[in-house]
Amino acid sequence: MSLSAAHTAAFRREVPREGRVWSIRDAMGHPAPADPAGRRAMPFWSKASRAERVVGAVAAYRDFAVVEIPVGAWLDSWLPGLERDGLLIGVNWAGARATGFDLAPPQVAEWFTSLP
Repeated sequence: MSLSAAHTAAFRREVPREGRVWSIRDAMGHPAPADPAGRRAMPFWSKASRAERVVGAVAAYRDFAVVEIPVGAWLDSWLPGLERDGLLIGVNWAGARATGFDLAPPQVAEWFTSLP
């Protein structure tokens, strides 16, 4: 299993347990960097500590704050909005370059359809 696949599996396992996801933001808002093909993804993490590690390791994110989003609001409002805006979901990005899988919002939402 690749490292990105392991981080994705952890996201699927940890989000229901945590009841929230974490993002990062600065005065300009939440980042949504483009990949080489021009597709943009907004990153989310399943634990605050994962987001904090990226903020500490990636120079471009050093001035970002880690923010908590209740999973219900994320599923009901954020994911449909991101889909409308044509953005992907960055799942538990990690490492010095903040990399990981970027997935379509409906695919990610499907993982959590049985949550209360």
